[in-house]
Amino acid sequence: MPETTDQQKFVYDFTEGNKDLKDLLGGKGANLAEMTNLGLPVPPGFTITTEACKVYLDSGSEPTALRDEVSAHLEALEKRMGKKLGQADDPLLVSVRSGAKFSMPGMMDTVLNIGLSDASVAGLAAQAGDERFAWDSYRRLIQMFGKTVLGVDGELFEEALDEAKRAKGVTTDVELAAADLKRLVEQFKGIVAEETGRDFPQEPREQMDLAIRAVFDSWNGDRAKLYRRQERIPGDLGTAVNICSMVFGNLGPDSGTGVAFTRDPASGHQGVYGDYLQNAQGEDVVAGIRNTVPLADLERIDKASYAQLMQIMETLETHYKDLCDIEFTIERGKLWMLQTRVGKRTAGAAFRIATQLVDQGLIDEAEALQRVTGAQLAQLMFPRFDEKAKTELLGRGIAASPGAAVGKAVFDSYTAVKWSRSGEKVILIRRETNPDDLDGMIASEGILTSRGGKTSHAAVVARGMGKTCVCGAEELEVDTKRRRMTANGPDGKQSVVIEEGEVVSIDGSTGKVYLGEVPVVPSPVVEYFEGRMDGGAADADELVKAVHRVMSYADAGRRLQVRANADNAEDAARARRFGAQGIGLCRTEHMFLGERREMVERLILADHEDERDEALRALLPLQKADFVELFEAMDGLPVTVRLLDPPLHEFLPDITDLSVRVALAEARHEPHENELRLLQAVHKLHEQNPMLGLRGVRLGLVIPGLFAMQVRAIAEAAAERRAAGGDPHAEIMIPLVGTVQELEIVREEAERVIAEVEQATGTALRLTLGTMIELPRAALTAGQIAEAAEFFSFGTNDLTQTVWGFSRDDVEASFFTAYLEKGIFGVSPFETIDRDGVGSLVREAAKAGRATRPDLKLGVCGEHGGDPDSVHFFHEVGLDYVSCSPFRIPVARLEAGRAAALGNGGSDSR
Repeated sequence: MPETTDQQKFVYDFTEGNKDLKDLLGGKGANLAEMTNLGLPVPPGFTITTEACKVYLDSGSEPTALRDEVSAHLEALEKRMGKKLGQADDPLLVSVRSGAKFSMPGMMDTVLNIGLSDASVAGLAAQAGDERFAWDSYRRLIQMFGKTVLGVDGELFEEALDEAKRAKGVTTDVELAAADLKRLVEQFKGIVAEETGRDFPQEPREQMDLAIRAVFDSWNGDRAKLYRRQERIPGDLGTAVNICSMVFGNLGPDSGTGVAFTRDPASGHQGVYGDYLQNAQGEDVVAGIRNTVPLADLERIDKASYAQLMQIMETLETHYKDLCDIEFTIERGKLWMLQTRVGKRTAGAAFRIATQLVDQGLIDEAEALQRVTGAQLAQLMFPRFDEKAKTELLGRGIAASPGAAVGKAVFDSYTAVKWSRSGEKVILIRRETNPDDLDGMIASEGILTSRGGKTSHAAVVARGMGKTCVCGAEELEVDTKRRRMTANGPDGKQSVVIEEGEVVSIDGSTGKVYLGEVPVVPSPVVEYFEGRMDGGAADADELVKAVHRVMSYADAGRRLQVRANADNAEDAARARRFGAQGIGLCRTEHMFLGERREMVERLILADHEDERDEALRALLPLQKADFVELFEAMDGLPVTVRLLDPPLHEFLPDITDLSVRVALAEARHEPHENELRLLQAVHKLHEQNPMLGLRGVRLGLVIPGLFAMQVRAIAEAAAERRAAGGDPHAEIMIPLVGTVQELEIVREEAERVIAEVEQATGTALRLTLGTMIELPRAALTAGQIAEAAEFFSFGTNDLTQTVWGFSRDDVEASFFTAYLEKGIFGVSPFETIDRDGVGSLVREAAKAGRATRPDLKLGVCGEHGGDPDSVHFFHEVGLDYVSCSPFRIPVARLEAGRAAALGNGGSDSR
């Protein structure tokens, strides 16, 4: 093989790489090399590295050495194949395909049949003995090259192709004869010339070089960037380019192309899954423009190729130890492998496959945890359609990606995005989707297509995103121009027309499509977590068993405990059923809503000490009763109670409403002394920025007796539970501390109250006092604050607001969308913790706090506590627990287990 004299090598032959070089060769190139090393039938070729792409994108031109390296590898390929690229009598043709590290199906560019020209098409026809095949390949090249490389509107080629079929009176392109395709080639060349101002390039090397640049450019195409944001793929990886000698599936009935899975990507069940299409090239399958036959039919069509494919599939799954997604082509009875990768799968399939592979001895329990994600578990907890509900079935397609999706029918991506942004739930309905539909697919609740199978673009992308999808619903006629869908009506019933805006429901688990909104019922996985399983369907039982096993792996290995954010006994009990190991945040302000709000209002506005004391006396037994219920629900487990935290305005009358009431009373000459007094008090306490005003610990210091009342209620409730034989573990948390002096003052008062309750009840109480780290200053002075705190709980919601200077309630609706689109954020910092900013404060505060107090307990109670990526960070930092809303507890448990397994040598697979 040719060797480069440059220090950096930009091109690798398929014989030189392996599956572990994905960073350099991309996923496709690395896996082509791996299959070559395994001795599988892979067409010869070579890969241009991601490093070359990065140089091109950074500088606007290819690396100086790249052209010579490509020439040397192309010359070696030509020598091996015994023919030259595009030579007139017997042309070598190649494909130019993208291949990033992480699979991005259909998001970047591919061009087939590079090397065909006016001069070589006749030679290809002569060598193949098939004139129709040669002209079909040439029209495909011009169509793909024109759209992908030259930027011609693809609809222009599609319209010309449709017109050619109408003129011939046929419905599929395979029914067009050589003469028809020859005329189509001339039309396509005319479209290119008219739209670009230049002729279709006839020089084969120019075709290849332009295609390589187009693949590089496609890394920064709109749809690729959108997909990366959706899947959280870094934008600086670049793509490799794979140059592969062409093999042809469109050489007649003994040729074809297909996609296969070693297991069902929708269910995880073992068997023969995939699609096959005779007399076609690979893009025809994934585009869904022709309906395929099941892969099992290949045994009847070509028994020898089928048997060889089954053997190769077993080899690949054993080698990769996972579900493999395979693309193949049969050229006149000869099987060729064009691609393999670890296949995308549904959430349910992920859990089933993980446990199946453990049972087969291919992976261990730690690796099984890396084969599933918290996001997938969350999908399994979504509701499903009620099988007992009365429904009107419109049709049935292929169950491509499970879920129960309901929304208004829309027939293009633009409308899907527009309506979704207006708050509407929509179902995107297309004949087939293509990469340009990505933004509409993201905006939709689910995707429905009338063409394509489990390997079509819609199915693959939907599974990757966790979107509900039904494909290949042939009974449904989709008319995108008239913006309607016609259901022919099962069992001979009259057809039904669904106009845009009408509600439809799609079931990605069964493939059924219904008219109107179908009611939903809880997921069997949620019923399992809540202990309410009653048998259910056999498939649900199997899924629940798989989830149970994986959760047992996670719980056995995780170091992080998982607590709940819960404010009442009902939520606490649910959280405990979901596996919570205590309460990490009880927000006491939620206990002051409803009729109690007036008591707090009287407390805040009290002019005299006796008025304040009266309000506190009224609140004390109510608070105590709340805590008794909470301690009972969480008996034996820790309960962290945050003292009153919110700004004053949440408990006071609205200043505008109160001003209007006073003005109206004055105008009517009605008595309004009380309202006027109240208005004056509210004006006095009014704040321009309440979230940074009189709240948290500041309230406890400014309003005498407030925190003492809450501490007394906690202590008395704990004493009552202990007297009743319970085992309460109360932790008192002081919020919004910015300096240790604040904490010391409140702590001194709290300890006095606790001692009084212990003496009065004769009960020794194990109450700990700590603080919430939610201000940058608290994080920066954590070493000092730890002198007065027995635990820290990081309030990452407020910490994110104060570090970034963001008001969460305002910015997410105003400019976060623009920030995400411009790539300033990969994900909202309120969704996943900002490791570089907020995260660094958490890390340093934890370190400083434990330096002062080695036994300091550390937790987090912001919403980041239930976010999968953030849980991994908190594990790395060394926190003791995360706390989140009850329904996110299973996700946090799983991710805590995954984090521990990864730290013990597991591989973080995407």
